[in-house]
Amino acid sequence: MNELTKRERMAMSRPDMPARPTDQRKSDFDEVNLGFTAGLAILEAQRCLMCRRPVCIEGCPVGVQITDFLDLVVAGEFGAAAKVIKQDNSLPAICGRVCPQEDQCEGACVLANKGRPIAVGALERFVADYERDHGLMHAEPATIRTGKSVAIVGSGPSGLACATDLAKAGHDVTVFEALHELGGVLSYGIPEFRLPKKIVAAEVEQLELLGVRFVTNAVIGMMDTIDDLFDEEGFDAIFIGVGAGLPRFPNVAGENLVGVYSANEFLTRVNLMKAYQADSDTPVYDVTGKRVAVFGGGNTAMDAVRTSIRLGASKATIVYRRSRDEMPARHEEIVHAEHEGVDFKMLAAPLEFLGNDDGFLTGMRLQAMGLGEPDESGRRRPEPIEGDVTTEDVDMVVIAIGNAPNPLLAKTATDLEHTRWGTLVADDATGRTSKRGVFAGGDIVTGGATVILAMGAGRRAAASINDFLESGEWELPAVAPLE
Repeated sequence: MNELTKRERMAMSRPDMPARPTDQRKSDFDEVNLGFTAGLAILEAQRCLMCRRPVCIEGCPVGVQITDFLDLVVAGEFGAAAKVIKQDNSLPAICGRVCPQEDQCEGACVLANKGRPIAVGALERFVADYERDHGLMHAEPATIRTGKSVAIVGSGPSGLACATDLAKAGHDVTVFEALHELGGVLSYGIPEFRLPKKIVAAEVEQLELLGVRFVTNAVIGMMDTIDDLFDEEGFDAIFIGVGAGLPRFPNVAGENLVGVYSANEFLTRVNLMKAYQADSDTPVYDVTGKRVAVFGGGNTAMDAVRTSIRLGASKATIVYRRSRDEMPARHEEIVHAEHEGVDFKMLAAPLEFLGNDDGFLTGMRLQAMGLGEPDESGRRRPEPIEGDVTTEDVDMVVIAIGNAPNPLLAKTATDLEHTRWGTLVADDATGRTSKRGVFAGGDIVTGGATVILAMGAGRRAAASINDFLESGEWELPAVAPLE
């Protein structure tokens, strides 16, 4: 129990996350953040004011009982703290590393008004790592089996969260993954230096111990359709959590030049195909000693530009059409990129990519932008400044300006309602789609979002799937396709 007075807690400072020295970390793919020590974790948890109405919980998309787990951290009961988190979040070691807590639980913390919210993410990571490193992770299949089977399409965060709850409820769960490694965007989209693959593997192993079956290299829509999963495989319900993996491009001349990548392809090659190894069979374009430009201002752009630094780029630049204040990337990721030597070119957008006669990228033409009135996102709209165009030399470009859903499902499951953006229409509260027995959640419904939001959607869908399997009742989603 926290015995410090409120005044004493208010006077304490928030510790910085320990990290590896910049000159060491920017030349390899080892994890940058080192995590809290036990002493730091206890000190930080002691700062919690234990509010009567903990609004931090309201800010968590999966409703983790934050004050309960922090109280256990103060007492040094780290394993018990991890169990409290896992009642609502099955991937705490992952979320503690990659979720934008500053916009969610930490953003809601009353201490955020003073700029010093409790470091919930770092503490979540600490107790999850403690549980794993001390052999305290434990999972057993449900003792009561329902005899019902559920197919999960996609092994990303929404699929894993949904699978966890369904397996605990006693259903037979099979997860289908299109790629050769499990984890979805957790494995192919986030670099090793931010989320080590051993962390993802440990979480997947817990699901296997719960009895979840995983099938890799299984492209649903090509190998089997949604109807095949019902009619031939005999599943009673299906959850679609395939994310949004189709990259968007700015639609300018020169996008097909050698040396122009989508962030999806670039990061997938580096993560899953070990492209950072000299003997890789499927390398990325060799940027050793060369100039790289990454277009975008989100976490994916930061991941790509920091990856290029580690691959030996002599100059790595973020090109973003708004100002730094509008960048959606986490503050920590921006600061890490700056420390590692990344340049930031704000208020610029691509007009054209230039190449030589052999089809290789050699340069880029950039349009200077100004900021106008706020758009639907609340950020000021970028507007071109007439006549202000520059040309720069560049050897590799990575486009990280967003993603759309893969159209394969829309083409093979025509009775699933889609929006004009290609996302699936599904009820936010239940995940129910327009097709009986089919549920969906995560980026395939919302477009690109965060890991924890996708997990929340997966958990809500799991609860709704339970209801459906018990009652057999079905209602169409209470939403209409967006025009």
